[in-house]
Amino acid sequence: MIDPLLLSKQGNTAILTLNNPPANTWTAESLKQLTAIIAQLNKDETVYALVICSQEEKFFSAGADLKLFADGDRLVARDMARYFGEAFEALAQFRGVSIAAINGYAMGGGLEVALACDLRVAEEQAEMALPEAKVGLLPCAGGTQNLTMLVGEGWTKRMILCGETVNAVLAKEIGLVEELVSKGQAKSKAIELAKRVEQQSPTAVAACKQLIQNNRSQHWESGYRLERELFVDLFQTEDQKEGVNAFLNKRTPQWKNK
Repeated sequence: MIDPLLLSKQGNTAILTLNNPPANTWTAESLKQLTAIIAQLNKDETVYALVICSQEEKFFSAGADLKLFADGDRLVARDMARYFGEAFEALAQFRGVSIAAINGYAMGGGLEVALACDLRVAEEQAEMALPEAKVGLLPCAGGTQNLTMLVGEGWTKRMILCGETVNAVLAKEIGLVEELVSKGQAKSKAIELAKRVEQQSPTAVAACKQLIQNNRSQHWESGYRLERELFVDLFQTEDQKEGVNAFLNKRTPQWKNK
């Protein structure tokens, strides 16, 4: 039996490879597995970053298998919406930095998993879309919300309401992806970014990520207050002392994620 998600590690970076050929569609089992993997990584103090990539050359991920919804079973729809939501919300709340390496088609739930990541690297041949309305559905794994936060209402409406597919060049232009690379380079570039994360204090990165995402649900004013509180909280960590003293002594810090 094929394992749809392959987990490996390079230094302080976890690498999660989508491995459900031919199109890396998501199933109830693989979504539950993703939720469990994120929980596992959150407990692993040696993991600072996560790269999500594909084993397939043509697809990053095609999202859900539409055969699941062919008979219009609302119970199946409710369960799958919950599994998608739990998995991708867990990914969005991963305490480290998550980076999607988009090497091909990222459609529906396949784009939504990338949208749940902190950063996205796309190869020049990649294409992205949220085409659910074309088949009488809607993005239910954060797509309507996360895409709007990234690219604004206009392009979100073009992609979802008009069913527009965007290529990698346009995706970079509108802010859907942060990096555009040549074919075959997405994974290596994502790992390169992850290695930059490894140079940062993981406790500070986790606090910064919490603050950056705070305005998704809270007013800016609460973010200003929380910023000051978390700044002081870092002085309870070993990494704060290590970082400052390493800088003063002109040496490379040795992070402990504590």
